[in-house]
Amino acid sequence: MPELELNASAYHIVRYAPNLIRDEWVNIGVILHDPAEGRFRVRFIEEEAEFARLRRLHPSADEAALRGLSSFFEDSLASRRGDLATWIAKLGDTLSNTIQFSPQKGLLSDDWGAELDRLYHDQVAPVRARAAVAGSRSAIRSQARQVFRAAGLLPKLQQGVGVEDFTSPGDPLHLDYAYRRNGTRGFIQSLALAREPAQAKVLAYTADAIRAKIEKSEFVAITEMDLRPEENKRHQFISGLFKEKDISLVPLSRLPVWAHQLRPLLQ
Repeated sequence: MPELELNASAYHIVRYAPNLIRDEWVNIGVILHDPAEGRFRVRFIEEEAEFARLRRLHPSADEAALRGLSSFFEDSLASRRGDLATWIAKLGDTLSNTIQFSPQKGLLSDDWGAELDRLYHDQVAPVRARAAVAGSRSAIRSQARQVFRAAGLLPKLQQGVGVEDFTSPGDPLHLDYAYRRNGTRGFIQSLALAREPAQAKVLAYTADAIRAKIEKSEFVAITEMDLRPEENKRHQFISGLFKEKDISLVPLSRLPVWAHQLRPLLQ
C-alpha cells in the first residue's frame, strides 16, 4: 500500500466575541492554510440552525455581517497568497474586536477537505448538532466527500466554488464542487431537502445566473433521499422545479454508482 503524503498546515478558529468585558465567545469558523504554498480554505457557519443558536446566545448579533465573513476572508486571503501567516496576523489586528482568532496551531494531513470538515465538526458545530447531524447539509456533504474520495474523483473536482461572479457581488453562497467535462462546466451541491427545502430555490436561481454566463453548464443536487412527488406536495414542487431548470438529482443511495460513471469523463 503506498505511503500517504502528509502536508504541514496551520489553522485558526474564528470567534465571535460581542461582549469583551465578559470574555465570552462563540466559535463561528475555521481558517486552514498552508504558509509554504499559499493555499487556504475557510468554512463558516452557514446553516439556519447554526444562526438560530447564535441568536439565542446573542440576540443583538449583527447576522448580516456574520453571513458576509466567508466572502470577506476568502477575498482578503486570496489577495495575499504569498504570505498568508503575516496577512492573517494583520487581519487579527484590523478586524473589529468582536471577531477574533484563536492562536495558530499546526497539523499534518493528506486530505485538506476532510481536515477542514473535522476541525469544523469538532470545534465549531454546536454539540447538539453533532449528536443529531443525520440529514443536515453538512452530513450529506461529508458523506458525498467520502464517496468521491473512494471513487478517486476528488482530485478532478474544484472545491468550494463561489458564485458571486455569476450572481451579485457579496453573494455568500459557495457550491460544493465544480468540474469540466468535454467543454461543459459542471456544478455539484448538497441539499438537505427535508430540513431546508427552500435551498432548492436557491440552487435553481444560481443555476439560471450561471447559465446566463456559461451556456454549456450542468447542475447536480446531491440529496439525502429520493423524491416522491406522487406522495408529497413539497416533493412535487421540488421535482418540478429541478426538471424545469434541468438540475439532476442524485440521492446518496445512488451516489457511488454516479461517481464511478462520472470519473472517466472528467478532464
